[in-house]
Amino acid sequence: MLNLTDMLLLVGSLAISLAILVPLTGALVRFRAHYNPKGLQLDPEGDVQPHTGPVITSFIAMLVRVYRIEGWPGLYKGLMPTLLSTAIVTLFLLLFLSENNLRHGAYTTPSTGVLGTLAYSLFAMLISLPQTIVTDRAITTPNKLPYFNAISSLRVLLTQTERRRPWILYLTPGLLAAQVSHIAYVVLGLRSVRQLLLPELNQPGLPSMKDVSVVKLTIFFVLVLVSTVVLTPLEVIATRLAIQRNHAAPEFNSVAQEDEGDAEEATEYAGMNEDVIGLRSEREPYIGLVDCGKRIVDEEGWSALYRAWWLTMLGCLTGAFS
Repeated sequence: MLNLTDMLLLVGSLAISLAILVPLTGALVRFRAHYNPKGLQLDPEGDVQPHTGPVITSFIAMLVRVYRIEGWPGLYKGLMPTLLSTAIVTLFLLLFLSENNLRHGAYTTPSTGVLGTLAYSLFAMLISLPQTIVTDRAITTPNKLPYFNAISSLRVLLTQTERRRPWILYLTPGLLAAQVSHIAYVVLGLRSVRQLLLPELNQPGLPSMKDVSVVKLTIFFVLVLVSTVVLTPLEVIATRLAIQRNHAAPEFNSVAQEDEGDAEEATEYAGMNEDVIGLRSEREPYIGLVDCGKRIVDEEGWSALYRAWWLTMLGCLTGAFS
């Protein structure tokens, strides 16, 4: 077991990590969830209507906008579900990993080959999917959520249909397909090719440059760029689908659901005068992975699928070398 000093260091490092990562993750989720249709849209009567919502063009601009409108509480939206999941994972590590591994950060996914890693990653995704949905919705909701009243928060974030049948979260149209596609590409494609091209990186410690082929390293970086082109749209689509709530009938939006007895509790809005982001109406929901991608391109343009692409590229690099 870890002694008191090691425990304090572990808790301190987790606290610092959450303090830094939660605002950055929140800004990323909001940036990718923000609905920013092209300048001119057609109303139901066919008349041209200009877009009047906020136009946010960068990750940094989103971070600044969140702070300006909602302050520090807005930057830390999604903290509680993130903290809860982190605490559960940390407790698991404390119970089942050796003290030496914890001290030296030696924990990695099981070394069971490509198929074993794929199965492990898919299992972990299935376990964490409800938490991902709740966290993304907690970040993007315009409502102010209580930190220590999970029941009240869930009544805001989940529809009555989802609260009565929580397994329906797994049936969110296209979400599982997006997550599975992302994992399969990373495990079967990116990591497998890296192991073939750069087996030296599988050895403990950092290899010297003379042991690494410059040509193979260049090929791998090109693969990372290609992977960014493939994975960034999947991440944007997964965010859009995660915040799309499941209603009893697809034609109901949140207002129509209130007429059917599926109203959320009245809550205070986080922003004083305006919302941080625009959210797409649920009256015409995305019906799948391909449909979501097609509608994003048609309604917002190709650039919407590549928001914060550079973060995905950094993730490809760090994930491939982990």
